[in-house]
Amino acid sequence: MIRTEALDRLPVRHAVPGLMAALDERGTAVLHAPPGTGKTTLVPLALAGLVGGGPRRRVLVAEPRRMAVRAAARRMAWLLGQEVGDTIGYTVRGERRAGPATRVEVVTTGVLLQRLQRDPELPGVDAVLLDECHERHLDADTAMAFLVEVRAVLRPELNLVAASATGDAQAWSQLLTVLDGTGPAPVVHSKGEGYSCGIHFAAPPAGIRPAHGTRVDPALLRHVASMVRLALERHEGDVLCFLPGTGEIARTAGMLDGVDAEVLQLHGRAPAAVQDAVLRGSGGERRRVVLSTSVAESSLTVPGVRVVVDSGLAREPRMDHARGLGSLATVQVSVAGAAQRSGRAGREAPGTVYRCWAEADDGRRPRFPSPEIRIADLAAFALRVACWGDPRASGLALLDAPPAGAMAAAREALTAIGAVDGDGRATDRGVRMSRLGLHPRLARALLDGAPEVGARRAAEVVALLSEEPPRDYGDDLAVAWRAARRGGDGYGARWRTEARRLASSLPATESSGVTVGGTGSGQGPHAGEMNRGADSGPDARSLAAAATSGPGAGSGAGVVGPGPAADSGAEGGPGVPAGSRDGAGAGAEGGREDSGAGAGPVGGWRGTGRQAGGGLGDDAVAGLITALAFPERVARARGEGAFLMASGTRADVGAESGLRGAEWLGVAVADRPASAASARMRLAAVIDEDVARTAAAHLLGSVEEVHWESGDVVARNVRRLGAIELSVRRIRDPDPALVRDALLDGLRREGPELLQWSRDARGLRERLAFLHRELGEPWPDVSDAGLLGRAGDWLEPELSRARRRADLGRIRAGHAVQRLLPWASGEAARLDELAPERIEVPSGSRVRVEYGGEQPVLAVKLQELFGLRETPTVTGVPVVVHLLSPAGRPAAVTADLASFWKEGYRSVRAELRGRYPKHPWPEDPSVAGPTRHTKARLDRDR
Repeated sequence: MIRTEALDRLPVRHAVPGLMAALDERGTAVLHAPPGTGKTTLVPLALAGLVGGGPRRRVLVAEPRRMAVRAAARRMAWLLGQEVGDTIGYTVRGERRAGPATRVEVVTTGVLLQRLQRDPELPGVDAVLLDECHERHLDADTAMAFLVEVRAVLRPELNLVAASATGDAQAWSQLLTVLDGTGPAPVVHSKGEGYSCGIHFAAPPAGIRPAHGTRVDPALLRHVASMVRLALERHEGDVLCFLPGTGEIARTAGMLDGVDAEVLQLHGRAPAAVQDAVLRGSGGERRRVVLSTSVAESSLTVPGVRVVVDSGLAREPRMDHARGLGSLATVQVSVAGAAQRSGRAGREAPGTVYRCWAEADDGRRPRFPSPEIRIADLAAFALRVACWGDPRASGLALLDAPPAGAMAAAREALTAIGAVDGDGRATDRGVRMSRLGLHPRLARALLDGAPEVGARRAAEVVALLSEEPPRDYGDDLAVAWRAARRGGDGYGARWRTEARRLASSLPATESSGVTVGGTGSGQGPHAGEMNRGADSGPDARSLAAAATSGPGAGSGAGVVGPGPAADSGAEGGPGVPAGSRDGAGAGAEGGREDSGAGAGPVGGWRGTGRQAGGGLGDDAVAGLITALAFPERVARARGEGAFLMASGTRADVGAESGLRGAEWLGVAVADRPASAASARMRLAAVIDEDVARTAAAHLLGSVEEVHWESGDVVARNVRRLGAIELSVRRIRDPDPALVRDALLDGLRREGPELLQWSRDARGLRERLAFLHRELGEPWPDVSDAGLLGRAGDWLEPELSRARRRADLGRIRAGHAVQRLLPWASGEAARLDELAPERIEVPSGSRVRVEYGGEQPVLAVKLQELFGLRETPTVTGVPVVVHLLSPAGRPAAVTADLASFWKEGYRSVRAELRGRYPKHPWPEDPSVAGPTRHTKARLDRDR
């Protein structure tokens, strides 16, 4: 029986007639409805003709999270007085409750993408509603782009609705019709008739440090906990508290110990029973405090909530494309997100919202969350658009174009695993990968690893990699695998479900390889396709040989380390990277996981060899599969728990980790905070060099390296696995061009002082520097940078003949620098005129001029300048005269000799005439005769 009374209370009912009219006229529309208006539940029923008397249609509703999918389906079924699986059904990865009678099917955006790629026409579907578009998840943006193209090219009769609570409706309106040129799609607004909410700003105490990476100041969490306690004291009803991640949820829950309420933790990894309990409500038996990540921001109604406490923080993924590492950033919740959170308090009655930040800071928050397409790993997206036929995504209807650098990194990764060809087009192998619902790297590991280790064990390891295990499983991947097998927790159940799905998806030929502990079962949808694209993966026999050889063979001991996982409310589910918006590592229930849109962890191999009976041991299997998935993250020890990955990134294991003694590791989970010099290793497996070489064969190569190191030229042949040096051999006769480049590098690092500089050579350089400074061209720049920039003009042919540092020291720099003089113009002949090396003073002496300072300097005995009334100049620049005593010691400095004779000379004369009585000290030196001699010598000469 339809619950008409409940339907009539939904505010969106007033917008439904306008929406239906817009669809009848244009076939597409944007529905802008505030939180709590019922757009997720009533609108699909109206589109399907189940309420309101409209035509009967089959409707797909796409939600970003699995939790929202199940909740929406249950709510719609309840409104119709039915059970889920009849008229209302849902599908998430690994679970489907729908049948022939299903008229409204709720799916994740990942499931929708899979269906679009298998059959873009979506046969049997009359309308698609994309919910929560404003959240800007990558899968939702991609699905929208595909659907817009499907309507324009294949199915103009397909009705398409973009539903948003807070987003830019006009932008979506333009996007929906961008390919058919019919003008903006109609925008239908629904006015909120929910209950009012009083908003209170509760700024935290002074001195709280800003969030950094995944670190949140405990003082802020204490403040949030105190606001929850205040809310319980002052208000009725349940309290919903928003926190950025699972770690903050757990810590805040500990701070609420002893409150008179049931404290529940709601996030993607929470067991399904807990999620269901939260969404069912308490029935008034006991008050509840629900600590939640952003999963409760939209699409869900948490019954009984009257108060929202908002920490003001959220998590967003960050991707370091150069290193291939993802991380999470704790950011301020956007204005749109804060509005969504506030709306949870007024769904059933008047509510109250406590925002844990200052009101003055409210306007500084970003308007919307960052679109994932700008900040996330785009490998899965790049494969999807390649399979769609638009490798560069240039023709897709996207609100934001994918960043060129991120797309280039994604195509490089896809090319390496054989998913796309040199032009970025999807190969047959890439198409198979895209249909597995995994990140392409994990799909590669599953397809290439299953023939070696059996479908079941390959699928189990890939399932383990696609959702990061709980922290208490440890930091050893093989140990975590065994823990998952034993585990009776929610993670273990999800892991087993996903492993079965993956094993069954493999063709028979791929699931019948060497199997110890594997079933070899599973007839997938692509049987007979195994050999397509086989050139992109390592040969199965070479993998087997590598996995059973090397120094690690036969070890088998597992170790457990701390393996800290990034905290969050992960809604990603299998296949989502550690840096997903709603959480780290993986999500469980509620996740937007079905597309395989994330990178997931990466891994390596524990060189344990074959176990009894000749098959590969579990530790070897774990390492082999993960090394296939992420070969650029195989890592070699550098001492003290530090490792260098093939990608060039340093990664450290925990201080107490048993992995510290390994020579090689495959890094299963790592992130690199923005300010850190190296990545943090969270999950890894021991491998050996043979497996590393085989799995990362495309990174293996030899290069002749000639460079400046430790003060001289080093020439060697290096065999590398990416950035990891495997072997080094000295080169006796290196390429002369490389030697020349190395010598130039040495000159840049240590300066031209490596050359032979005599006093005359230094003097010439200083004279040229003076002329360049005073006159400019054509006089050359002889600074270090200027000389090295024109090395070919003045250091040849000596530089090309040099082989080592000692040879540089034999190059006569003064002779070489003369090559830079402006000989062609004839100006070089004026060098001695413009910047003379020596100046003749009145005594007849030729005194050297020093050009090393800002002005030329002439150091001369005072008596030799008697009779000289004007200061000498060089190219119009007054010389600074250093006047010396008869003993050659400094007596005075002047740049104005006439002034010195009048004013300064008297004090110098008074001080020195008694010390040097044999030398002349006339009353007026400006008219006295210059001399180099004593008074006695002067008398004799007369």
